[in-house]
Amino acid sequence: MSTPAPRPPSPNLALNQLVDERTAAGESLVHLAFGEARLPLLPQLARRLADGAARAAYGPVAGAPGVRRSVAGYFARRGLPTAADRIVVAPGSKPLLMALQLAVPGDVLLPRPAWNTYAPQAQYAGKRVFGVPVPADCGGAPEPAALRATLRRARADGHDPRLLVLTLPDNPTGTLAPPALVRELAALAREEDLLIVSDEIYRDIVHDPVATPFLSPAEAAPERTVVTSGLSKTLGIGGWRIGVARFPDGETGARLRDAVVSVASEVWSTLAGPMQHVAEYAFAEPPEIAERLRAGARLHGAVAREVHRIAVGAGALCRPPAGGFYVYPDFQPLRETLARRGVTDSATLARRLLDESGIVVLAGHLLGDDPRALRFKAATSLLYGDDKQQREALESDDPVRLPHIAARLDRIADAFARLAR
Repeated sequence: MSTPAPRPPSPNLALNQLVDERTAAGESLVHLAFGEARLPLLPQLARRLADGAARAAYGPVAGAPGVRRSVAGYFARRGLPTAADRIVVAPGSKPLLMALQLAVPGDVLLPRPAWNTYAPQAQYAGKRVFGVPVPADCGGAPEPAALRATLRRARADGHDPRLLVLTLPDNPTGTLAPPALVRELAALAREEDLLIVSDEIYRDIVHDPVATPFLSPAEAAPERTVVTSGLSKTLGIGGWRIGVARFPDGETGARLRDAVVSVASEVWSTLAGPMQHVAEYAFAEPPEIAERLRAGARLHGAVAREVHRIAVGAGALCRPPAGGFYVYPDFQPLRETLARRGVTDSATLARRLLDESGIVVLAGHLLGDDPRALRFKAATSLLYGDDKQQREALESDDPVRLPHIAARLDRIADAFARLAR
């Protein structure tokens, strides 16, 4: 009996483990390759977790009524009226995204570049993945004309694209697709009968909500949009694994929800009871949670903008970050200089930064980008330091001037400047 060759582990998780090992061995590295929100734990969350420890029974697969009502209220406050029976909670948004791939037939359309988990999940589900270039001004959403062309080619070749994945705000570029683009893609999805999966786990980390309006595809195409989210990025509790999904109203939404619940019943059974207790509290957004969301967005925006400034100052092209905690520089303007030093693609660029300067980034080709491009993702949230330093950063009016953050920013500036020499 032959067995299939195993896929390599997720590259961001593999790099995170590598950094832990090399740091433990005494190396000094600046880690920018893992999308973890390094924020101090809110004490009320810890108390809520302890209070829920006795919730040891399995409970409903989709989640207990209380937590589903709380999540429904969260969406309603964001302009998406939601019935509690259209909510499913899970151990992270990753399982929900995987369940959607297993439950919904058809191939998958992704923006290019995209978070490195979308494509492998689709492939594990036996689907073909079609990457579509993003517009010049933002990531997280494919360029509409390119999407139409990709659909035509795929169908002419006998493929069946049915799922369109959007990320708002985007991982890896740190940008947010504007409302006009979202509406255009929603109209296209209706014309082409596509299901939209809108990953909105960074929704509450828009740096300036007044200057950067947010439109969910669930507002523009409510009958065909599933929204996924969670608490890992906003509250820094990724290890607690709390994810949620919102399904459309109507018969189609009910079928989608039931299909995902069916997958869940065979894979993870239910979100752990203590975590449901936490989620019910957090998604209700009492004042301390609302203030933490605002403080986190301020911190993430300040540090991401500073890394963006450093990258542009070193000669890179880079979209200004608008949400989340990422920047995605492109060192194409330095291609000739870098080529003389053996840097010709995203892999060798990432290797140069690590070997020469101890800067760890996630190379663009690992995100579905053109391997020949000189692009990478930098996760700026990893610069905040340990628990005490994170608290200082959250409370600071100017976190980039705090000594522990400024020192890491100086190392990044020196590393990027070396690329031009």
